[in-house]
Amino acid sequence: MPLPLCGAMGPKMNKSYDILIVGAGHAGAQAAIALRQQKFEGTIGLMGNEKYPPYERPPLSKEYLAGDKPFERIMLRPESFWGERNIDLLTGCRVSKVDPMEKTVTLSTDDEIGYHKLIWATGGSPRMLDCPGSQARNIHGVRSRADVDKIMAALPSTDKVVVVGGGYIGLEAAAVLTKLGKSVTILESLDRVLTRVAGETLSRFYEEEHRRQGVTVELNAMVESFETNDDGMATGVRLADGRVLDADMIIVGIGIIPETGPLVAAGAAAGNGVDVDQTCRTSLNGVYAIGDCAAHANRFAHGAHIRLESVQNANDQAKVAALDIIGEKCEYDAVPWFWSNQYDLKLQTVGLSTGHDEYIVRGDPANRSFSIIYLKDGKVIALDCVNATKDYVQGRKVVEAGLALDRTQLADPDIPIKEVESA
Repeated sequence: MPLPLCGAMGPKMNKSYDILIVGAGHAGAQAAIALRQQKFEGTIGLMGNEKYPPYERPPLSKEYLAGDKPFERIMLRPESFWGERNIDLLTGCRVSKVDPMEKTVTLSTDDEIGYHKLIWATGGSPRMLDCPGSQARNIHGVRSRADVDKIMAALPSTDKVVVVGGGYIGLEAAAVLTKLGKSVTILESLDRVLTRVAGETLSRFYEEEHRRQGVTVELNAMVESFETNDDGMATGVRLADGRVLDADMIIVGIGIIPETGPLVAAGAAAGNGVDVDQTCRTSLNGVYAIGDCAAHANRFAHGAHIRLESVQNANDQAKVAALDIIGEKCEYDAVPWFWSNQYDLKLQTVGLSTGHDEYIVRGDPANRSFSIIYLKDGKVIALDCVNATKDYVQGRKVVEAGLALDRTQLADPDIPIKEVESA
């Protein structure tokens, strides 16, 4: 029986591909692009579970939610790009099983597709709360275009928004919704926002910035349940201390769950994500994993096995996997970087500050342009740069090289980082 078309786009899929890429986000799309850039001439299938062509995810909680960028402007490539490069774009597909011995994947429709090499680039699904009322229709994650389209459609009838989670996604969504005139409350279960990704100085700066913009920021706030009405809509958030916060809309931004089930069921080594080596190979023969779902040993995390949820990681791992597939020697060793736009603040981060034993504030946060430099054993391991692009660009080279620099000069914003003397 011929295989059905997974989604509404692209040519009828082959029964087998030289390279099958499961996941059409940043990582999967870049892997397909990199293979063609390296003159790979075999067949490529790029399979996604959404009905849309590959698009950027970071703008979802920023420019797309704000209405500043239509979908066409956040697509990774024009729709025609994929066919012009003989990349079969297979939309609306979900893989339920991987057989690494037979080299096939089974779809949720029970159809099978063969492969010679498989690249797993599925990312993750939003982590949602599991408590009474959590299935209400106006409780949203922020991971896909469909998620944000639902939020945008409900905005005209929304006044009060409660955002659960004080990470990048939650803060960015709060900033946009505040600018759109909504009354926003951020609930963070820990004692500061951005706990996983930044030091306390930056956390307190962003807490105060949001409060200055009119956002209510509640720390150590534990959600117990959601109050709902007869229409299946949440009307409030009940906290562990007994208070109920009224809400017309609730947005949950508390991280993702890596989409690794079929690979783990097939025997892939995994923990917090699918384990990969420095060439992005999993423990399964002929199977690679890249992007948000892949856990790798990272020298910028002092050798720890980590997942990096970033465009940088997705793109760099995609290139490594593509090069390895065509027989070019390449190992993943890229310095991590991230960014976040909130209000008129552009945060650029390079390196990983986890495990730092010292930090230096470079400039005055009150001036809304400053950097925080993190050190471990005297060496610069990361920078958080707020409206300080020069620090970010010059600091990146310092982090890559693991340099120990003069602390007094580092603290002086009048001395360019590239001119700071060694310690």
